[in-house]
Amino acid sequence: MSTNETKVTTEATNTGSVQRFLSFSLGAEEYAVPLLCVKEVIALPDVTPVPYTPQHFLGIMNLRGQVTSVIDLRLKFRMKKIENSSETAVIIADLAPLSLGLVVDSINSVMAIREGEIAPRPQIESTQSSEYIIGVAKREKKLVLLLDLAKALSVEDHAALSRAIPAAKAA
Repeated sequence: MSTNETKVTTEATNTGSVQRFLSFSLGAEEYAVPLLCVKEVIALPDVTPVPYTPQHFLGIMNLRGQVTSVIDLRLKFRMKKIENSSETAVIIADLAPLSLGLVVDSINSVMAIREGEIAPRPQIESTQSSEYIIGVAKREKKLVLLLDLAKALSVEDHAALSRAIPAAKAA
């Protein structure tokens, strides 16, 4: 092994592997999701409401012939609803076997974060599980919550998603 190979190997083990996240805002707070689960980012389309679904479940949309469910992350996280702006976007996430649209206030950037830069999930006293938080990254003077989208969805959300898609295909 050459000295260059040794140096690169040592650097990789000292700093950890690099993971890429898509950073977005909900109000003044910044969040990020693993880039590998993001299919694309689009402007907010027309959404067809589906009756008897949770408040944060906005409905379904037609994405190039495919019916995709859409949720508002602000409402999902029990934040105050605000008016949509020109920066409002929808993150199309791949949560195999389904795709899900997530409405966010704005898209910030793609962040490359080393494993060593990710602090563990904080201990949170809440009636809701915080398993959906992967960890916390420090960016400049802000903390960015890293999210696992599949774990952020409750059993109720999964049920609403599974009801919405068959209903849309039947229509």
